Amino acid sequence: MFEKASATGGEAVPPGEDPRRRAIIDHARAAFMSGGYSATRMEPVARAAQVSTATLYGYFHSKDDLFNAVIADASNDFAHRMCRVRAAGGTPREQLIAFAIAYAEFMGDGFVRSVFRLVMAERPRFRDVAMAFFERGRQDFGAPLIRLLAELNAEGVLRLEKPSWAAGQLMGMVEHPVFFMPLVTGDEVQALRPPQQIAEDAVATFLARYGA
Repeated sequence: MFEKASATGGEAVPPGEDPRRRAIIDHARAAFMSGGYSATRMEPVARAAQVSTATLYGYFHSKDDLFNAVIADASNDFAHRMCRVRAAGGTPREQLIAFAIAYAEFMGDGFVRSVFRLVMAERPRFRDVAMAFFERGRQDFGAPLIRLLAELNAEGVLRLEKPSWAAGQLMGMVEHPVFFMPLVTGDEVQALRPPQQIAEDAVATFLARYGA
């Protein structure tokens, strides 16, 4: 089965990490996501992190540097969570459902949408950062599923012309109700089905199309 990780921010400071830098990034992340890039000021971030403005600038020379660090940190956070979603047995259907549930819960989390909104809003200013963020997300989310589908295809459980295409279709069935609809219409619009039901329906449709 797949192990799932929580999709909430603000985790404890890892051993060896500078607690002041961690506090600055955490509070900057909250400021950028709530007010956007333009409205975020360095001095309030420093106060919230309980460091001097000089200390903040010692870590990050400009607001651009701080924004880049926040997005890189969020990308690492997402990668660590998805690394904990791993195959460990079960029937093919159970493995696919476990992945789909974990993916639905992750993509359906408001924190994840907030980061995506922030990156999209600042894409013209930080194009390279935004493209790296999206590309890493594609690899972190899609690569484990593609490997699983390729294995099931080799075993004759599935009939796939290209596992990467099939992975995109399965992920798309999950993404649409839990991520894209709230992303476009607002967080107050939520899917009527719970994540588990969305995942099970997506896998049922997927297996009906690709099952051997």
